[in-house]
Amino acid sequence: MSGSRRRAAPTTAPGGDFENIEALIDGRGDITIGRIGSVRCAATAVDEDQCLAMLVRRPGETLPDLLRRLDAAIADAYENEKFTDEVNPPAAASPKADRKSRR
Repeated sequence: MSGSRRRAAPTTAPGGDFENIEALIDGRGDITIGRIGSVRCAATAVDEDQCLAMLVRRPGETLPDLLRRLDAAIADAYENEKFTDEVNPPAAASPKADRKSRR
């Protein structure tokens, strides 16, 4: 995070929906909502340095609920360095790497 100008995002307070999203956008980050490849609806949040969260809209999930999850994921990224990626499947170990670990 060298040379980053971003501020730590505040946690969501009662009565203050989307405070982390607002802080991210105010701090030169952005969010995107829409299709990503074969994913029909996703929400992403990025700052100047990295992708903070990529969430897939769940069946029956309302847009405000998706945004609340995104807001919480932004807080989790800044506070706990936990970056959520529901869009890309986890990288599978290659058979070659798996053979090496068995030796």
